[in-house]
Parts: sequence; C-alpha cells; structure tokens
Amino acid sequence: MKVMVGGTFDPLHIGHQLLLRRAFMTAGSGGHVVLGLSADPFAARKQHPVRSYEVRFAELTAWIKKQKFAATYEIEPLYDQYGSALTQDFDALVVSYETFPVGNEINRKRKEMGKPMVDLYQIQCVLAEDGKAVSSTRIYRGEINRYGKPVAEEEFITRD
Repeated sequence: MKVMVGGTFDPLHIGHQLLLRRAFMTAGSGGHVVLGLSADPFAARKQHPVRSYEVRFAELTAWIKKQKFAATYEIEPLYDQYGSALTQDFDALVVSYETFPVGNEINRKRKEMGKPMVDLYQIQCVLAEDGKAVSSTRIYRGEINRYGKPVAEEEFITRD
C-alpha cells in the first residue's frame, strides 16, 4: 500500500511519532510511505521559529531509520498543503485532527480532477501530562518538552 503523510515536524515530538508510526503501519510490509516535509518558505507561515529544512530532514531520517519499519519511504518537500497528493497515485493519507479538513479537501480536489479518492486515517491527539494536546507551539513556548512533560523554568531558560 502507498501512503502519504505530511508536516513540518519541528520539533519532532510524540504526536508526530504517532502520526508517522500510523503511516508506516498502514503501508505495511512491502508498502511505501511518501513523507511531505514543509519546505522553508511554507514552514515560515508558522507562529513559532522553525529550523531549516535540512536540519528537520536529518532529524526525521534518523528517527525513521531507528524504527526499522517494514515499508520503504521517501521524503519530498512540501511547498503548500497539498504537495504531490493531488497528482500522485496512492492509497491512503494519514492525518491528524488538525489536518483532517485538508485531507477532505485533497479528496474533493482529486475527485474534481477525475482521480480516485484515497482513504483517510486520522490519529487521535496525543495529550501532554497536563491533559492538553502536545504541539510544536507549546514546545516552543516552553510549556512542555517533545515528550509532553512540563518544562521546568530552569530547563527552559538554559536550553538551546
């Protein structure tokens, strides 16, 4: 099965890891995952600083290699919210609660273009220890770390 998933992945946190695990699990052994990684101009729309495409690409690749998933993968730059999802032939799109509307829009546009619609797999939000969703914005604000744990004031002040 060919599966697509996309994001900025900065920093790569436990919510992203769940999203990626679901994509690879859905693709299965012998399947293929296309990961759209926000290119720097597209990532600049975020409300918080975002590290360069190269740094995020390296972090994402290192994490995926450690997992030893059965499916193959490729990473392509995303210059908009659709990437190649409107033109590629694939079977499924893995989305989060936040990106589910984009998944529906992709299917609507694919149908208008005469392309087959794809299955949407939505993951649940991963909650931090405080019961709120883990997000990159909360991590950059210093509220939590990438694992959803509260950040001590001293840790936030001294981190890079």
